[in-house]
Amino acid sequence: MLAMTATARFRVEELARRLGLSVDTIRFYQKRGLLDPPEREGRIVWYGPGHAERLERIRELQAEGLTLAVIGKILRGELDNADLPLAAVVLQAQLDQGEAHLTLMTLAELAERSGVPVELIETVVREGLLVPRWVGSVQYFTDVDIRIVEAGLALLGTGIPLPELMELAREHDRAARETAEAAVALFDAHIRQPLRDAALSPDDRAERLVEAFNTLLPAATALVAHHFRRVLLQIAQGHLESVGEPAEIAAAMVEARKMREQV
Repeated sequence: MLAMTATARFRVEELARRLGLSVDTIRFYQKRGLLDPPEREGRIVWYGPGHAERLERIRELQAEGLTLAVIGKILRGELDNADLPLAAVVLQAQLDQGEAHLTLMTLAELAERSGVPVELIETVVREGLLVPRWVGSVQYFTDVDIRIVEAGLALLGTGIPLPELMELAREHDRAARETAEAAVALFDAHIRQPLRDAALSPDDRAERLVEAFNTLLPAATALVAHHFRRVLLQIAQGHLESVGEPAEIAAAMVEARKMREQV
């Protein structure tokens, strides 16, 4: 912690220099509501020890990998110390997405490696078909995202028009977010809140929260993926049975049999 007296006052430039921050960073934190407004004397503003302590705390929390949104909740008392390990685990899960060897790349690098124009990838991201990993305020992508882009190109290659594919992506994104929000609400109501009310130490609560999250994330992901695949195949079969030619139905039955044997 930066040593200073209780009555010390600094202009923003001096405070930034003492803490090794930029003036723009301090003002950005203040704009985000992470830092109290400075004391004003006419046209001069002064920062004190409380501002320095808050900036040090923000830096400590950022070093743990927490986003500014989460840090804001912690500073406002909406999250406690027991939530910190869970927040870090959630962030790490967002970054690695279950990938064994994580390689982050920028949007431009993804475009270059996939051979897809930046503008098209930006459209896909906006429509929710491709979800980037955020590190601070910068979005990154991984090798898995290259495969997702290639899968999208394969769909286009079958003859599905881009506008219709984008509309399907929007509908899926809306449904997926509604389901995810409901799942998180269940986790908060039936796991996190009861643990917060339990007679446990912060460390014990944090450990149980992380353990529960690490159990539920892969289980929920597997259930959703399995259910969507089963429903998609069921609807496809029903559609073929209603409109398909005998040869199409026979070919589909053969492929379905092969898939069951593989499973």
